Amino acid sequence: MKIAISGANGRMGKMLIEAVLQSNDMQLAAALVRSGSGAIGTDAGAFLGQDTGVLMTDDLGVLEQVDCLIDFTLPQGTLQYLQACQQYGTRCVIGTTGFSNEERATIARAAEDIGIVFAPNMSIGVNITLKLIEVAAKLMQEGFDAEIFEAHHRNKVDAPSGTALAMGEVIAQAWGEELDDIADWARHGVTGARETGRIGFSVVRGGDIVGDHTAYFCGQGERIEITHRSSSRATYAQGSLRAARFLANKKSGLYTMHDVLGL
Repeated sequence: MKIAISGANGRMGKMLIEAVLQSNDMQLAAALVRSGSGAIGTDAGAFLGQDTGVLMTDDLGVLEQVDCLIDFTLPQGTLQYLQACQQYGTRCVIGTTGFSNEERATIARAAEDIGIVFAPNMSIGVNITLKLIEVAAKLMQEGFDAEIFEAHHRNKVDAPSGTALAMGEVIAQAWGEELDDIADWARHGVTGARETGRIGFSVVRGGDIVGDHTAYFCGQGERIEITHRSSSRATYAQGSLRAARFLANKKSGLYTMHDVLGL
């Protein structure tokens, strides 16, 4: 399977390149970087001391020669790559977060033409965690308050994280609600007593934290915490490759990691 990586000179891009090079069933066919990047023309495997013969480029035409693009960039870049994927019939795995509702709708429309796995977190463990939260939320709607905590490195630009939002959406759906209708995104000053049926969010940004997420279900005299902690981005890379394999026989459609994992 021929794979393209966007954001190839970033931390996640390098992790994905390394994972593809180490796989037995995938070939690194293209490495994309933003226009004007100083990395253009350098070998995609240079950071590993390897000569792959794949030079970093901003030419989206290379997507015509690949089976699947794996994208962890920013929403604006993702949508640009996605348009090219539609043009060339290239499948796409999207791990980028921070999309608006309108941008999410654009991704859904693109899935009418190509196969897309779109998930806020590609980690297998995170997606199993989301399933556990779904089960817990269905059992603890009465008598429990739900809170979500997340922590990431200082350079993450969106908050709450896509994974934290996914946790909130899972709980809201289990309660038969829309997240936007019951979320408390911030608390400051004299807020009064906590309202029943709300979901609170808290965020930490600092240092090099890869990603910590906890869903709290707080009742009278007891508390349940469902936590996932990432110590390496390698988990996201391996999950992304699994998603690409899942798309191998999918000509179109919008899928999540729950589809990939059969959850």
